[in-house]
Formats: sequence, C-alpha cells, structure tokens
Amino acid sequence: MPLYILDEDYTGQARCMLDKVGNWNFDIFLFDRLTNGNSLITLTFHLLNQYGLVELFQLDMIKLWRFLVMVQEDYHSDNPYHNAVHAADVTQAMYCYMKEPKLAKSLTSYDIILGLLAAATHDLDHPGVNQPFLIKTDHYLASLYRNTSVLENHHWKSAVGLLRETGLFSHLPPEKSLGLERELGSLILATDISQQNEYLSRFRLHLDQQSLCLSNASHRHFILQMALKCADICNPCRPWELSKQWSEKVTEEFFQQGDIEKKHNLQVSPLCNRETNSVGNIQIGFMTYVAEPLFTEWARFSDTRLSQTMLGHMGLNKASWGGLLQEQMSASEEAELPTPVPKDGDSTGMTEGTSSKEIPQGSSQS
Repeated sequence: MPLYILDEDYTGQARCMLDKVGNWNFDIFLFDRLTNGNSLITLTFHLLNQYGLVELFQLDMIKLWRFLVMVQEDYHSDNPYHNAVHAADVTQAMYCYMKEPKLAKSLTSYDIILGLLAAATHDLDHPGVNQPFLIKTDHYLASLYRNTSVLENHHWKSAVGLLRETGLFSHLPPEKSLGLERELGSLILATDISQQNEYLSRFRLHLDQQSLCLSNASHRHFILQMALKCADICNPCRPWELSKQWSEKVTEEFFQQGDIEKKHNLQVSPLCNRETNSVGNIQIGFMTYVAEPLFTEWARFSDTRLSQTMLGHMGLNKASWGGLLQEQMSASEEAELPTPVPKDGDSTGMTEGTSSKEIPQGSSQS
C-alpha cells in the first residue's frame, strides 16, 4: 500500500519528477527548489518506500521521518558543495547504479537499504574543509580519529549517532543493528579519496581475473563500495548544465578554504588558491587522474547504456572546460598587449577585495 506521508510537501511538479528519479539527467537543483530545500528527505523517503523497505524492515514512520529530518539538518547549508543537495544527488546516483542489471538481480533488500542510507549520510556534518586542513589546525576531529580518514569516520559516527538517537533500528536484534552500523561505516569509509588507488587496484584485479561473484555477500559489499565511490564523484559524468554547476560549487568551497588559510597565515592547500587556480584546470585534472580511471573500470564491470552515457558526458565536459580555458587564455593574452597611453593621461590602479570565512569552530569534546 503506497504511503503518502509527504504529499502535503510535494508540489505537482516535484511528484512528477519522482516518477523519473532513475533518469541520469535528473535535475537535483530543480528538485530541491520544488521541495522547498527538502530534496534529501523527500528523495530518500521515496526510494526507501519504492523498494518496500519501510514495510520489509518494519520501520516506524515517525522514527524514519525524524531520522531523515535530522540527517538533512546535520548537513551545513552554508557549504557551497558538501551540503544536503550533494547528499541527495549522490543518493539519486546510487539508485541509478543499484538498478543496473548486474546489481538489480543480485542485491538483497539489506544491501539496498545499506546503499541508500550510506549515500544519504556519507558526508554528514561535513565542515566544508578537507582533512589536511583539520590536521594542520589541530582540529579535535583530527586528534579523535588519529589523522586517518578523519572526515569519513566523523560522517559514519554522526550517522550512527542519529540512528541510535531516533531508535530507527531499535526493534532489530542488537547483533543485527550493530552489524548494519558496521557495514554502513565500511561503505562511508570507502569514499575517502586518499584510498582511491587501493580500491581501484582491487576492482581492476577482480575484473582482470573475472573473480567477482555477486552471490557472495562480501563481493556484493565491495561492489556497493565501488558504486558509492562512483556516486560520490559522478558530477563530471552528468550533463554539462548540471556538471558545470557542481564544478563551480566544489571549486568555490576549495577557494573558501584557501581564503581561511591565507587569513591565518597557513600554507594554502593545493587547488585552494583562487589566484592561481581556475574551475577549468581543476576539473580537467580531476577528470584525468581521478574520475576517468574509476568510471572506465565501472564500465568494464557494468557495460550498459548508462555507463557509456556517463563516459560520453565526461568526454564532452572535459572538452568544454578545455575550450573555456582556451578562451580565457586568449582573452588574457589580448589584455596583456601594450595599449598606447595618451601623453597627458594618467594610469589608474585597481584594487581587489577578498572575503574570508573564519576557521570552523571545533569543540574540545568529541
């Protein structure tokens, strides 16, 4: 029996969009506007319900609603990139991957609820700065997690905290709920970009040896990890009008970190200096060294229309950024050409103002 608990919050257009939630060109920015900023709650609830997981796991509707609201609220809306809309986008991508033929016929209901919850919570309470920043500013999270997968451990523990606070799985036997929390952590920790080569090498080896067996629970879990990794960095694989917005948002978040570092006389992190980097060169580097190797292997595993579509978009987007960079270089070269100055004219100087955010507040308590 369908559940209509969210109907009063849906506009007709938002409900219509949910009918096409499995489309790769799904516009999460439009969906977020149509749901009044509640894209993560609305999308995750819809998918859990569409799969019949609410009934299957006997989830209490009030606890589920409270959990999803708290998850969405724990994302920082002032982060340009790592916010609830990014989490909703990753959840939608994860759904697209889980309904691919190889996964759809092998994933269990347990795998699916894990995959959706991991996607929704994978960046929970992200401070808008990266791990090296937390380490060099002696942030309490860096100490707490001993400088290892600091953010990912925090996202996981934050998610577990909300699961326990709401009692969403309190009706399950303790060993079941603890196992679910542990596997949720395993998925979220896989999104640590510093571990990319390790996961990619393992994936490549499995594919070379044709040793993946999706009737094996540990192999399915590994594929869920790879799917979440793909979903987390799939922005270059979206259509240009969506991909470009994400590129601008993530770069602005990098630059805001750089502004903080300059303000506090810290060494500016790679990619975070707005005076020496541009959206285009950052994106081309990211696609070449991070996204293309991952999605090429994913297409070997799941050789489908979606995989080819993603690789196609990435190629076009890379070319588009390359074209924009060329235009910018030509424009700057023209600007550098000497211009005749009238003998009686004076030269005018221009000054640029910069804005900075403060260092994110870190409590001394965990």
